[in-house]
Amino acid sequence: MYLHLGNNTVVNSNEIIGIFDMDNTTVSKHTRKYLAQRTKNGEVVNVSLELPKSFVVCSSNNKKTVYISQLSPKTLLKRKNFLKYL
Repeated sequence: MYLHLGNNTVVNSNEIIGIFDMDNTTVSKHTRKYLAQRTKNGEVVNVSLELPKSFVVCSSNNKKTVYISQLSPKTLLKRKNFLKYL
C-alpha cells in the first residue's frame, strides 16, 4: 500500500523507516546534522509548500530518501495504520 505525504507525493508504506516530528526532533544537534548531511547528498525531497511539520525516512534499493511534509506525524501515522486494515 502507499502513503500520501502531501502535494501528490506517495511512498510505498513498506519502505518507511520512520516518521518524525519536525519540531521535537530538530532540537537535537544529531538530527540537524543528519538532515544537513542528507540535504548535502541530495537525498531530501521537500513535498511541502507550507511550514513543514514532519519528515519521513524511506529506504528503497539501499537508497535512503528523506521526505519533508506539511502533514503532522500523527496524521501520517493514522494513515499508515489505516492501510493495515485495507
